[in-house]
Amino acid sequence: MEVVHHAASDFTRIFEILHYQQTKYANAKALNEFDEQWQGYSISETIHLVEALACWLRRQGYKPGERIMLVPVLGSAAWVVIDFACQLSGLVTVPVHATSRQEDFELIAQETESKLCITADRALCEKIKLACGNHLPVFHLEVGTPDFFNWKKETPSEQELDELRNVTKQIAETDWVTILYTSGSSGISKGVPLTHQNIIHNIKAILPMLPLETEHSVLSFLPFSHILERMACYGYLAFGVAIYFSRSRDSVAHDFLSVRPYFCTSVPRVLEKMYDYLQAQLLTRNSIKRKLIVWAFAVAARYKSEKQNTLLYGIQLWLVRLLVLRHWRKRLGGRLRYMVVGAASLRPEIGRMLSAAGVHVVEGYGMTETSPLISINRFEPGLNRFGTVGMIIPGVEVKIDEPDEAGAGEILVRGPNVMTGYFKRPELNAEVFTVDGWLRTGDVGLFEKKRFLKITDRKKDIFKTSTGKYIAPQHLQSQFCQSAFIQQCLILGFNKPFVTALIVPNFNVLIQWCDQEHIHWTAPQYMIHNIKVRARMQQEVEAINLSISGYERVINFVLCPEEWTIERGELTPSLKPIRQKIMANYQSEIEKMYTS
Repeated sequence: MEVVHHAASDFTRIFEILHYQQTKYANAKALNEFDEQWQGYSISETIHLVEALACWLRRQGYKPGERIMLVPVLGSAAWVVIDFACQLSGLVTVPVHATSRQEDFELIAQETESKLCITADRALCEKIKLACGNHLPVFHLEVGTPDFFNWKKETPSEQELDELRNVTKQIAETDWVTILYTSGSSGISKGVPLTHQNIIHNIKAILPMLPLETEHSVLSFLPFSHILERMACYGYLAFGVAIYFSRSRDSVAHDFLSVRPYFCTSVPRVLEKMYDYLQAQLLTRNSIKRKLIVWAFAVAARYKSEKQNTLLYGIQLWLVRLLVLRHWRKRLGGRLRYMVVGAASLRPEIGRMLSAAGVHVVEGYGMTETSPLISINRFEPGLNRFGTVGMIIPGVEVKIDEPDEAGAGEILVRGPNVMTGYFKRPELNAEVFTVDGWLRTGDVGLFEKKRFLKITDRKKDIFKTSTGKYIAPQHLQSQFCQSAFIQQCLILGFNKPFVTALIVPNFNVLIQWCDQEHIHWTAPQYMIHNIKVRARMQQEVEAINLSISGYERVINFVLCPEEWTIERGELTPSLKPIRQKIMANYQSEIEKMYTS
């Protein structure tokens, strides 16, 4: 069936966003990346590169519907061009997280029958060659080394362009554009096919909510293998703003100062590290500075929104910004005004602190299976409620399944953004979809004020102690991580008589505290056994215990010597803890907590 090519005044397939921007905004610096200095590609140059690469892909014999595996790290002009070139050719991209295990690369390549793999660098290229053998051609984007994939192809002939346009006309809104693999906190990889229609619905739902204009700059620093960042980049192109791609994880702080963006998307972990830096200043020996920071925390904790504050609070906020918070905002370039946070739960006090500093933070919620957004807080006064993931986006339905007396139950979703089913996994589809078409998210939540969705836990993580008490660990973990001394926390106690915890200390704060207390610092693996350090962490645990119910209180804990990471399989790519893996790593220590 032939699909009519829509006018550039609208878009119904993702690749049409390029011509939409060209017609409406024609940004001369649509895509920007750093090579000794920031260099930009105009939207016209971008379209030219996309069409040239799409024609080359067709020339190599790749056919519509075939799969191309992509292994990016961060975004770049190259990844945008490769992504759109595959779309124009009717190819289905299979982005895979660079942190994936070798067995995941092999499984995904075989299951999707990928015909080509393009990776971020030579090291990843070698890793995937080792995992997949010779049956998958693998290239990379590291210039000047063997197996380099040159994404800047020669100008195609008019005949090739005409043939490409004929192929493009056949692409339907319901055709797959990508298959994304997600493991969630279960650790089992499963493919999520998403159509143009799925993702376009999300883009169009979010466009009216974002306060962006064509003259604004945005910074992209999240992995391009995540649907959140890809969807954000599609949205940026639709807005006509200039996208600046961070060079590496190590350069993000410098890139904020260099680009001075107006807007960005983020994940909680990035903001937690900034917040921890400010908390660490509380251990300074300068008593005036310490008192100022304590006051700043107190003022920020009461933040609502600019139009909801009293005159007295407004004066206090102005002083706090002048004396303390402006230094924090400067670390983000000084111009950053808005930020959307997703992928995991953001602690409310961090959102309030950043918003009090003048960077309006809103939290959203979604999953790969929903392309990804389900709900988001708004930037308008009264439409952002800290501690919630906001209001449901237009066109999407959400209901709470079998709510308890507090109104909490599993979150079910239905709408045009929801996938039709997992790739080659019919047995999983029967588990996640209800008979009447609702997707089971596995998240437990409730509505506050009837319209703000709040996530309270993961359904499979809720457990019962041997005394018969139900424990929702996610909420407790968030409580403990509010301590300046605690970086990560996992609450335990399934079928046990009491609750315990695995705790990763904030070692930066701990080092400063040890210096202040004249305790000789050696290394984390030794310091976690230091009697004075253990006593200080015990104080933190006991202080937090006072604010929670008796049966939820942590009776014993283990201090872990290093942060949990994606690379060791302890965190998902969106930084959620993989409970079974972490528990297996500390099995003997956990057993001692219940036998000692």
